[in-house]
Amino acid sequence: MSNRALSSEELTQILRQLRQGEEEMRTRYALSRAMSREPIRQWIRDVQMLLFPHCMMAESGLAAAPPLERAEELLWRLTALIHQAIDHRCDVNGLCPEIAKAEETARAFFLTLPTIQHEAMTDAEAAYEGDPAAKGLTEIISTYPGFYATLVYRLAHRLVTLGVPLLPRMMTEIAHSETGIDIHPGAQIGLYFFIDHGTGVVIGETTEIGDRVTLYQGVTLGALNIPHDQDGRLIRGTKRHPTIEHDVVIYSEATILGGNTVIGHGSVIGGNVWLTESVPPFSKVTTKSTIALRTRQDSAT
Repeated sequence: MSNRALSSEELTQILRQLRQGEEEMRTRYALSRAMSREPIRQWIRDVQMLLFPHCMMAESGLAAAPPLERAEELLWRLTALIHQAIDHRCDVNGLCPEIAKAEETARAFFLTLPTIQHEAMTDAEAAYEGDPAAKGLTEIISTYPGFYATLVYRLAHRLVTLGVPLLPRMMTEIAHSETGIDIHPGAQIGLYFFIDHGTGVVIGETTEIGDRVTLYQGVTLGALNIPHDQDGRLIRGTKRHPTIEHDVVIYSEATILGGNTVIGHGSVIGGNVWLTESVPPFSKVTTKSTIALRTRQDSAT
């Protein structure tokens, strides 16, 4: 292998090829602008402080500002994030016409913050009632990964309903990277939702979850198959993930797949169960376990 360094001409040729490759992809798939994760991550943390100031430790200088000033700052930062997520071609020397749309969307989001806070409080209450190890709501709000992932989902889902692209998915992927819990922002989740432990939980885009549902670690609510049209192209926008009705408990490592799969209310799905078809209300689904006594001879081998 040669140890010769690449020449300027070779590097220039490589860079030209890379630009051409991305330009071809951009033309074909209409690539949007990239966004940095860190400003989004910090905005999430500061919104947590706004929603639960007595339960969260201050992680930025913004926490020292008066509440009104903090809210105005967060509104401005959200406007900037939404504007960045919107596909636009602004004139750097003039005011972008899309900024007004971003401002309007950010204001609409902020009007829903009391509702999001209420939804999150029901999740905290569900965690407290469902986990005997919990010592109080402050512990849940400030430390439980399931609560954090669900809160980020609720913030991101509201942005999805307002038509914001890219940003909601980046928010839930930040929570995914921090907790191991993967909730698509397009899913629909009811009140009093509790994810216990949580690592490995996957909730797909078209999942529908009712009120008072509990999931344990490793649960997958996924797609059974991906539909294609007659030309072999992916069909988007169909319901691919299951519906979980009210008052359902799903234990660890259970897998429930398919857009037509409905788990009836009041059901219990045991650990390691694999389901691809519906079950009626008040069902109890388990895998069979065999228990056999070992002989002294078995113990010696």
